[in-house]
Amino acid sequence: MAGSGSGTFLKRSWRRFRRRPVRTQALSWVAVLVVVGAAVFGITASSGGAKPSANAKSASGPVNALDAASTSSRGVTATTIRVAFPISDLSALAADYGAEGDIEYNQQVDAIDTYVNAINAAGGIYGRKIVPDIVTFDPTSETDMRSLCKQWTEGSPPVFAVIDGLGTWTGDNELCITQEGHTPMIAEWTTISQWTQQGSPYLWWTGADQSDELATLVDWGKSAGLLGASKKVAVVVGDMTSDQDAVNDYLLADFKAAGLPAPMVVTLPDQTTEQAAISSDAPLVVQRLAADGIQSVIPLIQFNAFFPYLEAETQQKYFPKLLLSDYDETIEIGLGLIPVPFEHALNGQEGVTVETLGGADENSITIHGKSTPLPESKGGYDPGVQQCYDQWKAHNAPPKNKSPFIEEQGPIVGWCQAIELFAAAAKKAGPNLTRRSFVEGMASIKNFAGTYSPLLSYGPDKFSGPDDYRVVRIHNNSPTHNECVLTYDGVPQGTCWQIVSNWRPLASG
Repeated sequence: MAGSGSGTFLKRSWRRFRRRPVRTQALSWVAVLVVVGAAVFGITASSGGAKPSANAKSASGPVNALDAASTSSRGVTATTIRVAFPISDLSALAADYGAEGDIEYNQQVDAIDTYVNAINAAGGIYGRKIVPDIVTFDPTSETDMRSLCKQWTEGSPPVFAVIDGLGTWTGDNELCITQEGHTPMIAEWTTISQWTQQGSPYLWWTGADQSDELATLVDWGKSAGLLGASKKVAVVVGDMTSDQDAVNDYLLADFKAAGLPAPMVVTLPDQTTEQAAISSDAPLVVQRLAADGIQSVIPLIQFNAFFPYLEAETQQKYFPKLLLSDYDETIEIGLGLIPVPFEHALNGQEGVTVETLGGADENSITIHGKSTPLPESKGGYDPGVQQCYDQWKAHNAPPKNKSPFIEEQGPIVGWCQAIELFAAAAKKAGPNLTRRSFVEGMASIKNFAGTYSPLLSYGPDKFSGPDDYRVVRIHNNSPTHNECVLTYDGVPQGTCWQIVSNWRPLASG
């Protein structure tokens, strides 16, 4: 999930479209939006992938981070808890390129209000009502984001916590809130462990620590026969500092720990200001891999580089096995790129994910005019998603001429998960809500029913929630030989993730 600014927002758009087969062509417009984004919108690269500044505190942090948390109750009154909810404002731009079909992205304020109001209507948190400070921000503007950070953490009205349900508040901006501002944050954007160590004990992720994902990727690749002494392996990595750190500080160590030969490492530019370099370098990278007989490739590159890389593979008719993952969301993005334009490069490729990929955006299907519940084992809603859907349905009218169900990996459940998690931790904190009691509450949460991931668990030194992963395969479906979960009205999907192996524990990076 590592990424930055506008790139992360645009990658998140794939979360919202990937189970919409009729929108496959629209997805290519989003691809164009990413690839030409720097030229069209004057986007500048965020520092999301950069290391924290030299004056940041030691990554090792204090021995007991929770005990070092502030006892401030800033943002809390006898009757209220003020919480900030940042929402990216690039929806209008995405709509111009085919993203307007997603109703849920335009329902984010409704989603926040629905789940906050439900908590308040049930008595709030020890009698305190959550006061939502919903703010639209420009993720391409570091100035805008830092200004909001300083307003929330130092200005007025004071904010107790910041909640980012979709992962559009990224990189150093997370550290501005947590490390600098000593303000709790629940965030969906993740990268390597260094980040939560720097933001400790205020930064808590609903996504997986990418260090653990990389270790898991190596373990799975070895067991699947994709990595090993007989395989020629390469890593194509972006030039952002966090990506270079991910390879040099974690991935190569994971290869060594697994008893595997070190892979070839090739750097491909992938920042939004480097699009010309990406376009010229991608064919050369692929030529080098093909010439060296590389059989397996681990891509650790943002989408604006992944697209040109796949284009180069296709042009050169070179299709190695790709080990995909949640790192930079290659396993998610891949589905939207088949059957057009990269079916040969991606169809049948597999990867690891902590998310519920392989399900369906509904909890029942209609067969012969009769609605039939769809169990979790067959791709139906997990308990956390079901609870969010029940609350949403009770307070919001279903859209006309569209599925009445909410998306299993969409914006509504993303906000629901983060808000419910915040409430759970605040309740565990007790009547005396301070920053220290809140982070102690977060650290005590175990087996929380999530949405993007089935279960979230935290601890005094565990700041990312997911514990388990599954392996999925990108699949271009044939309606006559359907191998995908049916849609809510009993129609085969055009493309889907097939579950190769189900939930098992993440490795530790």
